[in-house]
Parts: sequence; structure tokens; C-alpha cells
Amino acid sequence: MKFFDSHAHLDDEKFNDDREEIIKKCIDENNCKFVTIGYSLDSSRKALNLAEEYDLYATIGISPNDIPQTKEQLWKDLIEMEHLVKTQIESNPKLLVAIGEIGLDYYWNRDNKELQKEAFIKQIEIANKYDLPITIHTRDAVDDTLEILKFYEAKNAGIFHCCPHNRELVKQGLKLGFYISFAGPVTFKNAKNADEIIKMVPNDKMLIETDSPYLSPEPNRGKRNDPRNVKFIAQKIADVKNLTLAEVARLTFKNAKTVYRIKK
Repeated sequence: MKFFDSHAHLDDEKFNDDREEIIKKCIDENNCKFVTIGYSLDSSRKALNLAEEYDLYATIGISPNDIPQTKEQLWKDLIEMEHLVKTQIESNPKLLVAIGEIGLDYYWNRDNKELQKEAFIKQIEIANKYDLPITIHTRDAVDDTLEILKFYEAKNAGIFHCCPHNRELVKQGLKLGFYISFAGPVTFKNAKNADEIIKMVPNDKMLIETDSPYLSPEPNRGKRNDPRNVKFIAQKIADVKNLTLAEVARLTFKNAKTVYRIKK
């Protein structure tokens, strides 16, 4: 049985002591593929280096929680980010599978909404220019996220990562062609609407992820997360949809390859 963790951060400092060991266990012992996700210029470079070293996949992006606090610096960073995208596509395009994570977060940052929107829109434009999907982080910003996506079309759509359990977001996201990725919170005992949201998502639009090292699913909640735990999210979906674990693994593996356009 093969699993595909569609969103992990193996470049995170929490893996500094055993990163190689964890990656090898995920690949060799647990038969798990995964994408390591950029969220800043530095993490995007690290993600690409990991992808190169271990034959993985990576994304490049600046998250709403990592944008600079001035417009001048933001545009400098976005220019540098696009240069990184262009350079990677010219050298080894197979490693780079999306622009992300990008989006809006009004939970942690409410004072820079306009800068967040500018960063989000510009990175959608970069994704369209280089023919890539996007992976979206949205928190407490559903209305603005959807408004931007409807006005600034992401030509290759992409993924709502760790999708909030919000009916309208899922409904509209699916209409726009996006995939919905479920993470550890769907397994939490206090998760609201989790079962309903899982049922809303067609089998050909669902993904699973860990968001490692964060959001460990039950029964490992509170511990450091890694891609091996993606099976617990798959099991939750299987239980809700009356599928077998093997069926969910197969479906989500295929879906991840489709949205990221991975051939091998």
C-alpha cells in the first residue's frame, strides 16, 4: 500500500537532528511519497535542496505569515522568488510541482491584509506564467480568498491545504477546480463538521497530508508529525466514506500525482 503526503515541511528545524533518518523511513519502510512545501524564500530553497538530494518534490512560495512588513521589501522578495522559480524550471523542472504555500491568514495577522492580498495575487500570476498549480493556506479569510480566486483565475487550480472545515469554502473551491486536502484535524475528537466536509468532497478531488511537523493526527496528537502519520488521516476518510484504507490510499495517491502533474 502506497501513500502520498501532499503537504509536509521536512526542511523544518524540528527535523534537524534526524531528517535523513525520517526521510529514509518514510520512503523505504513506509512506501510514502511526499512534497516538501516552501513557505518563505529560505524554506523554498531548502525544500528544493531536499528534493534534489532525496529525489522528492518541492514547492516555492511565500506564505501570508512570512511576507515582509513593507511593500518595498515584499516586491523585492517576490522578484527573488520568481527568479528562483525560473532558475529551477530551467535546471530541473520535475522537482518543482507547485507555487505555495500562498494565501491569506487573518488569524495570526490582521494588520497587513492588503499586503497579504498583493502577495497572494502576484504569486497566482507567477504560477500562471510558469504553468504551475498553487497550494493555498487560508485561515479566517474565506471570503477574501474566494474573491481573489474568482477574479484572478489560477489557470491550473491547485489545492486547499489543510482545508478549513468550512462548507462554503469547500463548495466554491470545488467549483473552481481545486482539490481539497485533509490533515490531522479531521481526526481530532473535537473536530467540527469534519465528517460532513469529508463527505462533500468527491473521491477524485480529495488529498491527504500531514503538514509535518505540525498537526499530528490522533493517536499521535501533540507529538512531532511526519509523513508516516498520513495513514491515520486516510483511515479517517475511509471510515467516513465507507471505503477501505487501501482504496483511500490508491485514490489520494492518484489525485496527488494528477494535481501536481507527476508522471513517474
